[in-house]
Amino acid sequence: MKVFFLSVFFLFLFFSLSAQERQYSTTNEQAIKHYALAGQNLDDHMFDEAVAELLKAIDEDSKFIEARAQLADVYRKEWKYKEAVAQYQQCLKLNPDFNESIYFKMGDCEIHLAAYADAKQHLEKYLTYIDHLTPQSTFLAQKLLKDCNFSLDAIQHPVDFKPVNLGPEINTADDEYFPALTADESTIIFTRKINSNEDFYKSVKVDGKWQTATPLSDNINSPNYNEGALSLSQDGKVLFFTGCNRPDGLGRCDIYISQKKGEGWSKPFDITPPVNTPGWEAQPSISSDGRTLYFVSNRKGGYGGYDIWKSTLTDKGWAEPENLGPNINTSFDEQSPFIHPDDSTLYFCSNGWPGLGGKDLFVSRLGKDGKWQKPQNLGFPINSSGDENGLTLTANGNYAFFSSNNLNGAGGFDIYAFELPQKLRPHLVTYVKGIVEDAVTKQPLESAVEIIDLASEKPVFQDYSSEDKGDFLATLTTGHNYGLNVSRNGYLFYSANFSLIGHNDKNPFDILALLQPIAVGNKVVLKNIFFDTNKWDIKDESKAELKKLIDFLELNPTVKIEVSGHTDNVGTAQSNQILSENRAKSVYQYLLGNGVQAERLVYKGYGETQPIAPNDNDENRSKNRRTEFKIVAK
Repeated sequence: MKVFFLSVFFLFLFFSLSAQERQYSTTNEQAIKHYALAGQNLDDHMFDEAVAELLKAIDEDSKFIEARAQLADVYRKEWKYKEAVAQYQQCLKLNPDFNESIYFKMGDCEIHLAAYADAKQHLEKYLTYIDHLTPQSTFLAQKLLKDCNFSLDAIQHPVDFKPVNLGPEINTADDEYFPALTADESTIIFTRKINSNEDFYKSVKVDGKWQTATPLSDNINSPNYNEGALSLSQDGKVLFFTGCNRPDGLGRCDIYISQKKGEGWSKPFDITPPVNTPGWEAQPSISSDGRTLYFVSNRKGGYGGYDIWKSTLTDKGWAEPENLGPNINTSFDEQSPFIHPDDSTLYFCSNGWPGLGGKDLFVSRLGKDGKWQKPQNLGFPINSSGDENGLTLTANGNYAFFSSNNLNGAGGFDIYAFELPQKLRPHLVTYVKGIVEDAVTKQPLESAVEIIDLASEKPVFQDYSSEDKGDFLATLTTGHNYGLNVSRNGYLFYSANFSLIGHNDKNPFDILALLQPIAVGNKVVLKNIFFDTNKWDIKDESKAELKKLIDFLELNPTVKIEVSGHTDNVGTAQSNQILSENRAKSVYQYLLGNGVQAERLVYKGYGETQPIAPNDNDENRSKNRRTEFKIVAK
């Protein structure tokens, strides 16, 4: 983006410099005097005074083309595009060939005014002055021309867009922006700016209605520093945010982390290098597993002014950041990344890719090769000739949240929600929301929670349930089978399975994980041990669960267990007995082959004799087809 702003700056200076080197288009001494005074005001950055002098010069001589051109430049710099275009038009009426840069500037202004057809005409005219153009100015004009062509087509093919203001509980006469939600949509945290100071506020949803927002935490909000763009973990327990000019920071803006403690928040800490540097790091977005951090930086090695980068959490801390590459970043600015919980759909804003003017919102999807695909503009009227940024989605991908000051809200920037068109949505995601309790006392337990993709054997979620409530929340992308394991020292672990292949139900999974103390007779159903029908060869996707069982036995070296197999009532009792015994034996042999001592293991088949559900439908029969282990000695 530096290239673009420098080009605009030099174009802005053109008339004030060149006017000193050639004859004016007027001989009116008073007009020339006012024009010279305007030049002095511009040198001192006194723009209002310069405008006043230029208007006086034009009053003295309405055909003073240099004064009109300079006035148009000042209006353009002050974002008064309509006024700028009016003056540029007068220049062209006076002399169509006065200076070719007027056509470029008019096109730029007209894009901001959404007058794309006029802008296209003037940019095409500008490009005919091929002998007068530099490669840089040609590149910029061609870039704006692509914006015009895209915009004219986008307006002919609008997308559905019906934004809804979140209401007075969230929005006030002050500015509200950068919203972030938990996966269950029960909590929203956002930035509110009051008297130039940015702080975080939160609201909770009760009976489907947002409650009046309150300041987030005195440990995070500060009276002297700004707390800006944020990212919230899916369970709402970890907050990544931008802090600028804080005394403990490394640069102008850094990324900080704070963790929820009960109903409060911990004192935030600055992420160490290599993520934060003496430069500018901001606008974080954390992946659903908490292990990949996307952020914006102007550090060396990028493609333009501001680029989107990512860093992965390793055993040694955050790894050296990696630029997302030319399919995301351009020589202009890319900002406000939001990685959806599916971990393969990225939303961001850019003024480098073809759009409707200013910063537009885009979506990019991760390809099968592990690389981000070229982004798709979200379309008109989601995007406009102004700036759009700060998009956030719900975990289910149905709704998007953003801020705007162009939609007749409560005042300034307000936060809105809208239903996202189907073609712009991420992959289907649901979530698991659970409570961990002691099976005997029913008291909440802080426990290790892990969810594993059974096909890849890789964890997609690793965290602890909270100490005060025993709760946890994790998002899951459809198209995979997952195994859940909840464990705590002194207890048997808890096992669950979530099969999301072909799953189209967006309803979340709510579970109560009751952990049983390690005691003789207590047992666990191993819900992620799999066999083909009427076979006893252990399937590969069972290995993650079997490793958990081996880990449990290593952690509790005096425990002895019985591995048992069970079936439904389909088939003969004799065939079911044989099948259950062989399946139990397969698990027994796997454990032996992975270092578990034989004296700690026995196995037994129970056939159809110990059902845990009526054998009256497929779902219940599947519950009865199971593998268990039971404590037989401590």
